[in-house]
Amino acid sequence: MTGSGRAIALPFAVCCLGVALFSVMDAAMKGLSLSIGLYNALLWRAVTGTLLGLILMLVTRQRWPALAVLRIHIVRGVVVAFMALLFFWAIMRLPLAEAIALSFIAPLIALYLAALLLGETVGRRAIGASLLGLVGVAVILSGRLQGHYAADALLGVMAVLGSAVLFAWNLILQRQQAQCASPIEVAFFQHLVMLGVFALAAPVWAVVPPLHAVPLVLLAASLAFTSLAALAWAYARAEAQRLIPIEYSAFLWAAVMGWLAFGEQLTVTTVAGALLIVAACLIAARSKRVELAHVEAGSA
Repeated sequence: MTGSGRAIALPFAVCCLGVALFSVMDAAMKGLSLSIGLYNALLWRAVTGTLLGLILMLVTRQRWPALAVLRIHIVRGVVVAFMALLFFWAIMRLPLAEAIALSFIAPLIALYLAALLLGETVGRRAIGASLLGLVGVAVILSGRLQGHYAADALLGVMAVLGSAVLFAWNLILQRQQAQCASPIEVAFFQHLVMLGVFALAAPVWAVVPPLHAVPLVLLAASLAFTSLAALAWAYARAEAQRLIPIEYSAFLWAAVMGWLAFGEQLTVTTVAGALLIVAACLIAARSKRVELAHVEAGSA
């Protein structure tokens, strides 16, 4: 193995692990949300993740961030809070694999947000790729529109797409954040700010989770924190264009977890649409060295 091969091997492996853990976390959050309700699942995961992050911040003696960095943490945390709310609301109504496939459109949306917020140029190839991605979304939707379907499922599709828009903004923020904060700091402040957002509704909706739900809360929080830190570590040590293709393995993990945990079946339209969206994202990434981070909108 060459020197460059050895240099990419460890970030590659850590990125694979991070993607797999995120997919397991999505399944854990779906089960938890169905058990104790979405709000309480998000609230108690944020509480647990914040406590875990605080312990690691103290143990590793992380410094308190500068005001400019803190502002990025706060903005991204608020965006991720609403992104997570939409995404996990959707997976309560959709198969995991279908929701993940739809969320893959986020990097294509990020191209246009980067043009709007950062003044970057969107080339013809990237525009063509985004149109191909929309075809992929339409293929997945066609599966939902055939025969009998639940109205909630279509609302779930809209929620995933809304989450993808927020996640595209999150990708832009994460590009700035990765340059000025450690993985532990990133994970801690994301959970802390999310906790602050969800705590606003605590007097009305918060309920102490029953004992049988506590292990799932701990599992979801641990997986979220670990996978977030793992991906931040990997992207700090390898080029994004080398790691982005790994991210699409989340679809396979979601299909497996959905089948094992919830008996969800994988449809032909979901697979076909996912392949079109993934192809579109890879074309867009090759047309320009786009520094995108985790491409799944459930990475909250």
